[in-house]
Amino acid sequence: MEPFIRNDQYNFITYQTQVLINGYATVNDQSVLQALKGLVHDKVTNLIGELSLSQQKVLEPIVDIRDTDHAEDFLIGLKPFVIPFPALSDHAVKKLFPKVKKLKSPGWDEIDLRHISYLGWNDYGQERKYIVAEYEGKLKGFKGTFKNSSKKGICTICNTFSSIGFYMSESKTSAKGTFVKKGNYICQDSTECNQKLKDKEKLDDFIHRINH
Repeated sequence: MEPFIRNDQYNFITYQTQVLINGYATVNDQSVLQALKGLVHDKVTNLIGELSLSQQKVLEPIVDIRDTDHAEDFLIGLKPFVIPFPALSDHAVKKLFPKVKKLKSPGWDEIDLRHISYLGWNDYGQERKYIVAEYEGKLKGFKGTFKNSSKKGICTICNTFSSIGFYMSESKTSAKGTFVKKGNYICQDSTECNQKLKDKEKLDDFIHRINH
């Protein structure tokens, strides 16, 4: 069976397994637990859209989760069905940033392509952050200045409370080729951000904003 679950959807499903674990740890009423199981099942199946019978069977065991061990086994079983981010190389990344002369490449050994919705890495020496993400059906590279904040806050991409930094990018407007600077607070650690992202629409909105 082909992979059919995006990284953000896998993260959402992971979150829902924790909802079940918490429910079984705190609730004794069986009718309440049945309702919780039904709610989680509906959220997960509606998340991905129309599912084949085979895909339904892959997701169905979520209703049997009662503890951490059950959840871990279930999530490990889901990993082969997670859609990986497109494979890239140093050469491919450099082509996405043709104007950057000394481009620092991401640490490929640290990246699991099945667990990222976008590729992001820092060049602290240049105070820059690079992002590769899908935009209008194609992979596109974005770069901006990046300065860590000493305070935690809400990341624009994953919408969770974390260690953030200020990302400032420039985009060309249609009016006389002028540039507009746009700033957003996003996670310092893009790997952590990818692990927390449960709604790809927030990533898409961020990419759309920094591109216009």
